[in-house]
Amino acid sequence: MRFTSLVLKNLTRRRFRTALTLAALSLAVASVVSLRGIAKGFTRSFAGIYESHAVDVVVSRQGTADRVSSSIAESSSQKIESVTGVDRADGVLLETLSLEDQQIYGIPTMGIAQGSWLRDDFQWLDQPAEKVDKESNETLAGVLSLGVNLADRAGLQAGDTVNLFEEPYRVSGIFESASVWENGALLMPLRQLQTLTDRSGQVTYINVVLDRDVQSQQAEEVLRAIEAIDPKLNALATEMFVETDTRMKLASAMAWMTSMIALAIGAVSTLNTMMTSVLERTREIGVLRAVGWSRRRVTWMILCESLLLAILATLVGGCLAWLATNAMSRHPVVRGILVPSVDGGCLVEGAVLAVLIGLAGAMLPARRAASIMPSEAIRSI
Repeated sequence: MRFTSLVLKNLTRRRFRTALTLAALSLAVASVVSLRGIAKGFTRSFAGIYESHAVDVVVSRQGTADRVSSSIAESSSQKIESVTGVDRADGVLLETLSLEDQQIYGIPTMGIAQGSWLRDDFQWLDQPAEKVDKESNETLAGVLSLGVNLADRAGLQAGDTVNLFEEPYRVSGIFESASVWENGALLMPLRQLQTLTDRSGQVTYINVVLDRDVQSQQAEEVLRAIEAIDPKLNALATEMFVETDTRMKLASAMAWMTSMIALAIGAVSTLNTMMTSVLERTREIGVLRAVGWSRRRVTWMILCESLLLAILATLVGGCLAWLATNAMSRHPVVRGILVPSVDGGCLVEGAVLAVLIGLAGAMLPARRAASIMPSEAIRSI
């Protein structure tokens, strides 16, 4: 019998036990891949906010732990626009509101000035009607626009009336953005949101687009020039702004911490299966040693069995992760806000970890098998 055939036979001999171990390993891999995919999707959704507007630099308040909740003067936009190398700049106020009548809570809300260039990047599915008749002006607290996914989720369209803080607002339009996050958001005139949240003259951050002829080295000079305007300003390239955000770091850390628990369970399951298999095959391994098998060959046989389980677990776990994240992305709570990213990198991470825990779980049984003396193994039965 060939070496590979023997490895396969050893795994299929106890099919139920092998299936349980494969299930534990597959779930561990699925946890790693899906959680990492969710964390990456969260980061990409956040980065998409700025990519959809071709933003090069994001300016927030210096020293703010959570940059999304920072607060800087709206007037800083004009000062930043005067910096050499800056093409345009405009502020955005971020808040979280709820449509209680529709039972939708924690909606990201953007306050953007009426004539801002940031609005030009939206595709309006329903032409916004910012002007309302005199009778409506007397009864409405303001107007707002909905991202296409939020509008679908809430069952609203342009012209409808919604309540915020028990005050009526007119849905002036439905927009679509290249950013998934913005498609699930509310959009308000900046002044209106400032008044609603008592943050007059304030924005969360300022989006900056540099001149096209600005090179990477010159961009660093532009960043320093922006920060020189006010020591409270913190100017970062968009990619750096996203990567160093506290929420992005926390999402990645939580994904890894949760994955480690699943990986530990998978390693223990593999150890239990392989050790039991070795104990049950003591006589068989003794015969192999008696006919000339070296300790290295016996060790390699046990490790190959575990590696084969790890490879199968990677395939099954990857499919489970894709199905789970795809189902989650369709859930009403996250639909239109987060798109999990189960890419090749996540699958490679899952495969590497599966092989590592497979080897870790097989090392002790392999040493036990290699140490079996032929005469003692046969005499013990």
